[in-house]
Amino acid sequence: MSAVTAAKLGTGLGLRQLLRDYLALTKPRVISLLLITALAGMVVAEKGWPGISLVLAVLVGGALAAGGANAINMWFDRDIDAQMYRTRLRPIPAGRVRPGSALAFGIALNGIAFILLASRANLLAATLTLAASAVYVLLYTMLLKRSTTQNIVIGGAAGALPPAIGYAAVTGAVDLTAFYLFAIVFFWTPPHFWALALRLNNDYGRAQVPMLQVVRGRQETERQIFLYSLVLLAITMLLGLRGFGTFYMVSALLLGAGFVAMAVLTMRDPGTRWARRTYKYSLLYLALVFAAMVGDALLRGAAGFR
Repeated sequence: MSAVTAAKLGTGLGLRQLLRDYLALTKPRVISLLLITALAGMVVAEKGWPGISLVLAVLVGGALAAGGANAINMWFDRDIDAQMYRTRLRPIPAGRVRPGSALAFGIALNGIAFILLASRANLLAATLTLAASAVYVLLYTMLLKRSTTQNIVIGGAAGALPPAIGYAAVTGAVDLTAFYLFAIVFFWTPPHFWALALRLNNDYGRAQVPMLQVVRGRQETERQIFLYSLVLLAITMLLGLRGFGTFYMVSALLLGAGFVAMAVLTMRDPGTRWARRTYKYSLLYLALVFAAMVGDALLRGAAGFR
């Protein structure tokens, strides 16, 4: 292989790695779940399928804003990430992306997202999206995460806004239905995250992050997971009273009962096997309960219920 060919190959590999690193800054796997809830909020508001241009605007704008907020989160938490086994190889602590570049990248993505949503959806949706980023970055990342066991509870409001944003993009307003959509994700977030944190207790302890299980112990964390799963089930049922049909109600009841059962098994498990399973189930739960909303809305719309 000639020197020129090797140099070109090295440049190509370097560029691909750089693109992969900047994509990693956005936490794409986290974003995918947020987009599912945003799309569901749009379908529920429309009681059918919204226009494709609006759907694309909300999904692209939401992805950009969430990705930007995640990049800023990685910029601020680079010291914690370097201490935790799970995050030590992220682009910034691994030295592949400069902190200042990650910060600028995150700010730019949020700016583009706001302009896109304000011009293609409406100002309310754009403002709520910017508010979600602000809550995640300023309230959760910079203030709460390192100071209180309620960090993920209060800071979870950021991840709970996408379905309300989707709803607002269609209606131009928020009402009780939008609030219930928000509340479902808000009360889902703590048991979802605490189930993961139970398995990563040593990591959080090493980084001195005051997660609930680090400060108040495993037993209290498991109890809180159970209590939140009960509240979550109740909220999904209350949403069903806002004009949803049998398909959603049965789906939400079964899925919620499954979450409660997983929480009970986690409490009875002396190890972390059921905590791991509860965490995985929580991801499936949120996707399926919002899919049930979409399916119910489309079925009712096709049957003429508006």
